[in-house]
Amino acid sequence: MIIPARFNGPPASGNGGYSAGVFAGDSTREVTLRMPPPLDTQLTPADGKIQTPDGAIVAELGAPVAITVAVPPIGYADAADAATRYSGFAEHPFPTCYVCGPERTDGLRIFPGTLEDGTTAAPWTVPEDVSQPVVWAALDCPGGWAVIQAGRPYVLGRIAVRVARVPEPGERCVVRGALAETEGRKASVHTTLYGQDGEEVARARATWIAIAR
Repeated sequence: MIIPARFNGPPASGNGGYSAGVFAGDSTREVTLRMPPPLDTQLTPADGKIQTPDGAIVAELGAPVAITVAVPPIGYADAADAATRYSGFAEHPFPTCYVCGPERTDGLRIFPGTLEDGTTAAPWTVPEDVSQPVVWAALDCPGGWAVIQAGRPYVLGRIAVRVARVPEPGERCVVRGALAETEGRKASVHTTLYGQDGEEVARARATWIAIAR
């Protein structure tokens, strides 16, 4: 398996959600990232681990997990309004991120703005090349932006996703994110993806880790 360079999060490594989606395949196994996923590098699964050619462990696959929390839906227009308040427009630790980077014209361009209750929301028009890993990617950053603050960046550490269906190309979806709790450098978040008909498409739970700027 290979994470192509266009699916980056930080400039030199894979977007955490997309990479975890590649590693998990069609399963609901929880994926723990042990190092930034390298780009354009042949990675090998072995005994529940994803390894580089020199044996470094990129990720570990855990058991399938139940994801019991869904962030409540809101309308597409309300999500679009929230996106105008996306704090990543003013300051972004990784502005070329495939999912939420404002400098990417060829990315998902999901810009989760914060609502009054602290949750995030963003509209998302599904791209032609949508896949299960792309759905994982769409569920990644909106949770992170529920905890990211100016001068305090976070990266994905662990994620589990349940996909009910892969949305159709061109479908207008809404992505929601919410902070569950924080403990030291760790933050637990939930995200939910809703389709054009307002029905749930996928949900995730994740752990984000604060890093030095």
